[in-house]
Amino acid sequence: MTTTTIDNTVSIYDRIGGFDTVDRLVETFYRNMDELPEARGIRAVHADDLGPTRAILKVYLAEWLGGPKDYSAKKGHPRLRMRHSHLRIGPAERDAWMLCMNGALDATIEDVGIREGLRENLAKLADWMRNDPDNAHDKRQ
Repeated sequence: MTTTTIDNTVSIYDRIGGFDTVDRLVETFYRNMDELPEARGIRAVHADDLGPTRAILKVYLAEWLGGPKDYSAKKGHPRLRMRHSHLRIGPAERDAWMLCMNGALDATIEDVGIREGLRENLAKLADWMRNDPDNAHDKRQ
């Protein structure tokens, strides 16, 4: 799992305000998923009750941002693509996910540099999660 840091001493997690900010980020992300018409497709693949999914994403993002290692302690290596392999994730799903996440970043991360860095890294992660036949990550060169 990649940990995102500013200067190798202060984690992004700490710079953004710790778990309180991660909590707001995830809550805003899923609220966006519930409310944005463009997210209807990805919302439909989730359970009606987003509580467990929210909890997992909060712990994952907290660790990914350099916070407590609770996700790894509980679930081991993230294996994100394997855990999502039952879902079709193509460009439309990636873009809808990023639409929800970009809105959440804009609403919760005050520091522009951190926000843009997170946006860039999350966009790379979202693209890597694609499992459609046109995903360049899976094509043999």
